[in-house]
Amino acid sequence: MPRARFRPAALLPAVLFLAAVLLPPSAPAQTIDEKAQLCAGCHGEKGVPPQKIWPVIWGQQQGYLYLQLRDFKSGARKDDVMSPIAESLSREDMMALALYFSQKPWPDLQQPRADREVAARALTAINSIVCASCHQSGFLGDSTQPRLAGQPREYLQKSMLDFRNKTRGNNPGMSDLMLAISEQDVADCAAYLAGL
Repeated sequence: MPRARFRPAALLPAVLFLAAVLLPPSAPAQTIDEKAQLCAGCHGEKGVPPQKIWPVIWGQQQGYLYLQLRDFKSGARKDDVMSPIAESLSREDMMALALYFSQKPWPDLQQPRADREVAARALTAINSIVCASCHQSGFLGDSTQPRLAGQPREYLQKSMLDFRNKTRGNNPGMSDLMLAISEQDVADCAAYLAGL
């Protein structure tokens, strides 16, 4: 009588069943603390970004943080680093991360105050386009409007110029406002706001 041939593929359903029953379930999805830890590479371990062209997100307004993540995910705001990260986040993750970072203390970047002449020029430009009507007294922001006071000067200047040249398109009103002032005004405003 011929011997039956051993076929490993025939055992596959039984092996898969035993693995499902005997092995522990896969690890649950990352916690918000773990997901937030990934942000530290660019936004800083203690909220101080290692590069001055990256924004402070610790202590930023919750609604603003959520909207930026949403815009990165949808493509309304584009960034080679942030867009792919946001694409992987659910709405619940974005809301939880926005809450998490909004509850952190704003870090002191120890930026110098703008000198008197720069501050005077900046305030003239700021008042001409009524920045405080959205960014509030002291430029601390509110809800969906971001805090500008104390952001890195380089980040502020780059953001304003990105609005001005329309490479940042998720707020057309800001583009219009940045076109209403000069590039020197933008530099002065960035220096002034960074030192607050």
